[in-house]
Parts: sequence; structure tokens; C-alpha cells
Amino acid sequence: MSSPTPEKPTQRAALEELDIDDDSRPPFLLSLTEVKLLGIAGVGFFLDAYDLFVINPVTTMLQYRLYGGHSLPPHLEGFVKAGANIGSVIGQFAFGYAADALGRKAVYGKELMLIIIATILTLTTPTGSLSPEGALIYLAMFRILLGVGVGGDYPMSATITSDRANLRKRGTMLAYIFSNQGWGSFGASLVFIIVLMCYRHVMEVEGKVSKVDGVWRIVVGVSLIPAFGTLYQRLTLPEAARYKKSQQQARRLADEEYDIDELKKKNEAIVSVPEQPQEPTASASSSDIKTSDSASISAPPPENKTRQIREFVAYFSEWRHFKILLGTCMCWFLLDIAFYGINLNQNVVLQQIGFDGHTGSTAWEKLYRLAVGNIIITALGFVPGYYATILTVERVGRKKIQLMGFLMEAFFLAILAGRFHNLSKPAFIVCFALLQFFFNFGANSTTYIYPAEVFPTRFKAFAHGMSAACGKAGAIISALVFNTLSKKIGTPAILWIFFACSIAGAGFTLLLPEVKMRDADLVYEEEEKEKRRLQRTS
Repeated sequence: MSSPTPEKPTQRAALEELDIDDDSRPPFLLSLTEVKLLGIAGVGFFLDAYDLFVINPVTTMLQYRLYGGHSLPPHLEGFVKAGANIGSVIGQFAFGYAADALGRKAVYGKELMLIIIATILTLTTPTGSLSPEGALIYLAMFRILLGVGVGGDYPMSATITSDRANLRKRGTMLAYIFSNQGWGSFGASLVFIIVLMCYRHVMEVEGKVSKVDGVWRIVVGVSLIPAFGTLYQRLTLPEAARYKKSQQQARRLADEEYDIDELKKKNEAIVSVPEQPQEPTASASSSDIKTSDSASISAPPPENKTRQIREFVAYFSEWRHFKILLGTCMCWFLLDIAFYGINLNQNVVLQQIGFDGHTGSTAWEKLYRLAVGNIIITALGFVPGYYATILTVERVGRKKIQLMGFLMEAFFLAILAGRFHNLSKPAFIVCFALLQFFFNFGANSTTYIYPAEVFPTRFKAFAHGMSAACGKAGAIISALVFNTLSKKIGTPAILWIFFACSIAGAGFTLLLPEVKMRDADLVYEEEEKEKRRLQRTS
């Protein structure tokens, strides 16, 4: 009975320093400890995708609850759909910075608490007592709060995983985490169908269409189950050994910088008083240096609260580092303009294949066709694309997958834009499914993976948060502009804009290095050593 006692610290230690494991199995075959880590980080990302993509069917259901089946006002529909993405920008910046400055352990789990609170508050939307416009604004405001938590999970889940992953399978681990976006979207579509089937009698036979209000609340509320299930594990996850080492490295480099500054001050003092004897001064300065060295080891200079920001700015003020941040930010921005423009407005695309929710004799039948259309698209292209990335990311490399993904997206977007009104239903389904496939076996996966691998641990979470925030800026633009602009210039013209974004994304990918088997912390340490060497000789 005493044997289970030592297992707890062993399991915690395994989660703390996962990257020491180095076996000969294929990267996509995971150990039990890695599966546990994926369960902790992956469930959160499942929720992120569930909450982000569930809004598409929710807005359609609200048409029947608030507007008698007529379309929502375009500006309010855009605001509701963009709400979570607006909040995500805030969460990505805030949680990204906090994770680097305060530590992953101090922050992880707080973003999930926000998601839980915001989800509960969205369920309280008073559709019966507020005006239709007021109810939509109420929902959108708490979707923004939800987005703060969702946004915080992007840098947190990425850094929590990459801090612990073995170099040989780091990309695979991150791809596994991100694949939960596909399962989250698939889960939202599946839950929508199941709940809708339960309401068939009351909505179709009894004619109580207003009961759709219960459908969307249940669909949204189901996400609370896995959220509560993983909260404790997140709050008690130990700090990663890699993060601890990066903090020690930062203190050591700060001490060396302090010593060099002190040496320069002493040398300047020697030069400014030339009449004093040189030898004693040199001797004294030498002893002072030794004293300073020993003092720096025993009592390092006081921690500056603004050091994290100063070091971040100093690091990215060099073009060799800034161009990588520019690449990760712009690639994610350009990708999400197209990706969210299509996936937050699938009704426009589903209209072409008869699953947009406008065909059918009853409100229930229309909603059911919309649910079936969503799950067809998700199952055909969304989920398979993620697993193609998982199986090939360590063999092919991130850069090649991202370049290929952007170019293949552009190819299928060009077909859809050029033949939007002429493609047969089977051809349209195939093209759209392949577009979704290459979104996910391409830039949608690698834009998440790249910032978690290419930047040193010291700045990784904040840089990942900035990159993700740029992506969400693109998503916000699409959510707010798509409906209005498509009515003015037509959906094919919008798809040509997405085509241009994909080509530009391929161009910005060229700024990025290949990060397969690359340890950004070792690169950073070598760069800092060289910099100190030059400072000492100058």
C-alpha cells in the first residue's frame, strides 16, 4: 500500500522535465507522460476552438429567436462573431507577457477560469427581456471576456508544451495540441446536431420555434464539462525545468552585464585621473573586479521590474531577430484573414451546396441541414489536415509545410473565386474540403508551431502572444467586414482578396528559418556570449 506514495513526485518531475526523454520511436508515438501533458494543454485548446467556432450556428439560431428567421443586422452579426477574437488580442498580449515575466506556473489555469466564468455569463443572455439588438450586444460583450481567456490559452498551451517537449518531437507535440482545434470544431457541430435532434418534437411537431433558445444555450454550456475537468490539472502543473534554466541564464547574463558596466566605469575613472600612479590603480581595479565578481555571485544586482520589457525590446531591436517576429506575426495575420473569413461565415459557402440553413420546410429542418453541412466540412477537410501535419512535421519541416500550405490555399481559393457560381455541388464540396485540408496541413498549424519553437524561452510566451494577436487582428477584420463587403462586391471578390493574402503569406514565410531540431535557447546563449566578448574587448 506504500508504493503509490513515491509515484506522485515522480509524475510531477516527469511533467517538469519532459524533454530528457529520448527514445527511438516515431515522433507521433507518445509516452504516457506526453499523453498526460497533451490532455492538460490539449483539452484547453479543444475548448478554445469549440467556443470560437460554435458562434456560427449560434448566430443562425438567434435569427429564429430574435428576428423570426430573418437575418441578423450585418453590423451586429459581425460584432458578435468578432467578440471572442477582440478579447483574444487582449488575452494573448496579457497572458503572453505574464507567462514570461511571472512564470508559467503562476499564470497557467487562470485563462481557463476566465473561459468558465465568461461561458456561464453568456448563458445568461436575456433574449426574452431585452430588445433583439440589446441581447446581441449583451452576448457580444461577454464573448469578448471569453476571448480574453481563449487568447490567453494560445501562448500558455504552446509554451507549456514546447518548454517540456523533446527536440525530436517538439513540432509533433505542438501539432497534437493544435489538432484539438479541429476536434473542437467537430465537437461543436456534433453537439449541435444531437441537441437539435432532442428538440425536434417540440420545435417541428409542436411548432415552438422559440425553444431554439434552449438549443444554443445547451450547445454552449456543454463546453463547461471538459473545462472543469482539466482546471485542477492546470492550476497544479509544476514549473518546467527549461523555464527555470532560462531564468537562471537571464540572471547570469545580467550579472555579467553588471560586471562589465562596473569595469567600464572604473576604466573611465582611471582615464579621467591620469596623474595618479597607474600600477596601484590597475592593481586596485583588478582586486575590485574580483570583489565584484564574487559579489555578483553571492548577491546579484537587484531585479529591475522593467527588465523583462527592456530585454525583450533589446532582443528584437536587432534585425536578425525582428525579421523572425515580423514573419511569424504577418504570416499569422494574413492566414487568419482568409481562415476566419471563411470559417466564421461558412453559411455563405454552405449556401452553394444547399446546406446553409435556407432550404427546408420548417425552422428545425433548416437548422438541421446547416448542422449537417458544418459537420461535413469539418470531417472532410478540417480534422484530416491536422493529422497530416502531425505525421510529417518532423520529416518535412515547418517551413516547407507552411510554404506549401499557403500556395495550395491560394490555388483552391482561385478555383472557388473564379468558378464560384458555376461549380457543381460535388466539385464545390471537394474544392472546399481540400481548401480546409491545406489550411490545416499548412499555415494554420505551422503559424501556431513556429513562435513556440523559434524564440528563446526567455521571450517565447510574449512573442507567441504577439504573433497570435496579429492573427486575431486578421480574424477581427474578416468577422467585421466579410458580411458587409460580400453584399457590396460579392463573395467571389472576397475570395480573391483571400487569395492575395495567401500569396503574401508565402512571401513572409521566406523570412523564417527552419526550426526542426533547433534549440533557440542554445542559439540565444551563444549570441549573448559573443556580445559579452565584444563588450569586454571594446
